[in-house]
Amino acid sequence: MSFEVPAAVYDAYMGRFSIPLAEEFVRWVDPPEGGRVLDVGCGTGALTAVLARRYGVAEVAGVDPSHSFVRSTAERFRYADIRHGTAEDLPFDDDVFVAALAELVVHFMTDAAAGAREMVRVTRRGGVVALCVWDLENERAPFSLFARAARAETGSSMGLAGRAGTRAGDLAALLEKAGCAGVSETALSVTVEYADFEEWWRLQTHGTGTIADALEGLDDDGIGRVRARAFEALGAGPFTVSATAWAARGTV
Repeated sequence: MSFEVPAAVYDAYMGRFSIPLAEEFVRWVDPPEGGRVLDVGCGTGALTAVLARRYGVAEVAGVDPSHSFVRSTAERFRYADIRHGTAEDLPFDDDVFVAALAELVVHFMTDAAAGAREMVRVTRRGGVVALCVWDLENERAPFSLFARAARAETGSSMGLAGRAGTRAGDLAALLEKAGCAGVSETALSVTVEYADFEEWWRLQTHGTGTIADALEGLDDDGIGRVRARAFEALGAGPFTVSATAWAARGTV
């Protein structure tokens, strides 16, 4: 799955969560120093930026299936090796990187097991492969509150666990099956501030990513009821929203 939307639109919604999550993710993974690193599903560059500060831009590579994201990230990190491609068929040789990381990507892969195997393939022996995905099992994603409010009107399963990596143990199992040793898993949390309910609602409803179709089929009255349910839960603001992701790391 790819997101063919302007990078600025995606960042306004998910970037405020993915950027601090990338900091926590890299801190926990603690990848090896001294070599090239790969950001799988680099998107608009939240994780790319953290890796660039740690390794230097020229030592960072990235891959993403979205043409618009590849263009944006390549322009932002001009000396990084940013390519168009998929996790299941990474456009890199064997044993190239000291670490391959994927932030908020596994649940969008067509074949998560193949994606994990590819990350192992391109990573050197002794290198690290790491993954993180929002915890949908316990409805702790940034969009979970909105999803609950929308489901009450639409009856959809949007925002619920079901995709790869969204339940406890999923990511660790993927890495173990891909051949990693010393696999460990944890939960990483971030908190984001909103000035008021209007800011939060506007960002939920601009139609990006997982929640893009949440209000599909609802008339104005239906949308109003979703809004009222969300307002009852959040209030006028200001308020904070917390989100938690599962993360796993293993050694090649």
